[in-house]
Amino acid sequence: MRTRVRVVFIGILPDRPTWPYINYDVDRAATQVMARLREALPEVAFQQSCYYTVQEAQEGYETVEKGHSDGWLVYVTQMWTGIPAFYAENVRPVVIADELYSGSGGFLRTRSLIESHDWPVATVASSDFQDVVDAVRLLDVVHKMRSSRVLVISNRQPPGAASPAEVQAVEETFGTRTILMSGNDLQAIYESIPKADACPIRDRWIAEAQEVIEPDADEILRSARMYLATKQAMAQHQADAVSIDCLSLFYSNQASAYPCLTFFQLNNDGSTGVCEGDLHSVISQLLFRYLTGRPGYVSDPVIDEAAGQIIYAHCVATNRPFGPDGPGNPYIIRSHAEDHKGASVQSLLPLGQTVTSMAVSPQERAMGLYTAKTVANVNEEKACRTKLAAEVDVQRVLANYHFELFSWHQVTCYGDHRHAMQQLARLYGLRLIELDR
Repeated sequence: MRTRVRVVFIGILPDRPTWPYINYDVDRAATQVMARLREALPEVAFQQSCYYTVQEAQEGYETVEKGHSDGWLVYVTQMWTGIPAFYAENVRPVVIADELYSGSGGFLRTRSLIESHDWPVATVASSDFQDVVDAVRLLDVVHKMRSSRVLVISNRQPPGAASPAEVQAVEETFGTRTILMSGNDLQAIYESIPKADACPIRDRWIAEAQEVIEPDADEILRSARMYLATKQAMAQHQADAVSIDCLSLFYSNQASAYPCLTFFQLNNDGSTGVCEGDLHSVISQLLFRYLTGRPGYVSDPVIDEAAGQIIYAHCVATNRPFGPDGPGNPYIIRSHAEDHKGASVQSLLPLGQTVTSMAVSPQERAMGLYTAKTVANVNEEKACRTKLAAEVDVQRVLANYHFELFSWHQVTCYGDHRHAMQQLARLYGLRLIELDR
C-alpha cells in the first residue's frame, strides 16, 4: 500500500496585513507545493487540507484525517494560529516545514515547543525545496517500517536470537513485526530443493566472481540451495527481511550450508538479509534500504589508531553498494574465516566514498551514528573475509562507543545519510549518539 501523507496548509484571512503580505494566495501556493511533491515522490499518495484556526484543524484531524493518513507534513504558510503546535503535540508521525517569510515566527515558536517537550517531530526550514522532499520521504520510511515483517531463523531458545524483549521493543519502537522460525524448518526446506534448481545460481556466482579460492563447486552449490530455501521461507512468511542464526546452526551441524552467499544475493537483489539472527542490525539495514534504496553492510568494526581507520570486517557483503541497479564491484568466493569451512564472500568495495554507519538499540531507544571515508580493502587472513577500511576520527569513535547499547555489529551504507538519520532518530524519539562528534 502506498504511504498516505496529509499535507496541511494554513489559510490567511482576506484583507489582513501580515507576513508574507496582505491577501497572500495560500491556495495558489498549496497547488504549487502539491505539484512539486507529487512529481518528486510519485510513490506517495498525497492528501491535502487547509485550516484557518486551530479549532478547524482539531476538528479536521478527528473527522477527516485520523486513521486515513500514514504521516503528516504541516507546511507553515501563516503565523500565530497554533496549528503547527497542535500537530507537533498530538499527531504522529509529523514533519513541520516553514514556508520562509510566511510562517517563520510560528515555525520558530513551534520548534521551541518541540525542543522543550522533547516531542518526536522533524522540522525543516530551508529555501531548497529538496529538503522538504527529503523530510517527507522519512514519513514513507516510517510507514514502510510499520508495514514490514522480519523473519528470524534460529534453533536457540530465547533469550538467544531475537529474545522476547527485543521483539517487543522493535514492534513498539518501529512497528515492525518479527516472525520466528526454527532452523530445523529451514533445513527441511533446504533438503527439498533440487540440486538442478540451484545449479544456475551457483554457476552465475562462480562466473561473476573475480576468483574462487577455497570452496569447491559442490560447496557453492550447497550455498545456492540455501539461498533458494531462504527465499522460499521468506515467501511463506511474507517477510521483507531475514536474519539467520548462522554460526549457531552451522557449528552445531544443524544447517548444511552457511547463508553468507544467501545474504550477498538478497542484498544485491534489493531485499534484506542479515547474519547471526541480529534483529537490531535488520532494523538498521531496513532503515537504510527504505531511505536510500541501497543495502547495508553488517560488520564487526576493528579500530586501528595508528592508521586513523576503522575496519568493517565480516564474511558477507553486498557487491552492489549503490543499489540493485548500480555498478557492481569485484568479489572473491572464500571459505568462512573462523572455521575455514563453507562458502562466503570477500567483496572489494568501492574506495574514496563517504559511508554512513549506524546501530540501533530499540530496547534503550538509542541510535549510534557517524560518517567515514573508505580508503582500502584490507587483505588480511585474520578475521572475516571482507574488510573495508575507512578514515574517521577514531579517538572520538572510541570515546563515544557504547557497547552496552549497541553491542559489536554496525551497519554501513554508502553515501552521507547523517542528516536523514538524525531526522529519523527525532521522529522515532531515539537518543542520538554521534560517535564522531
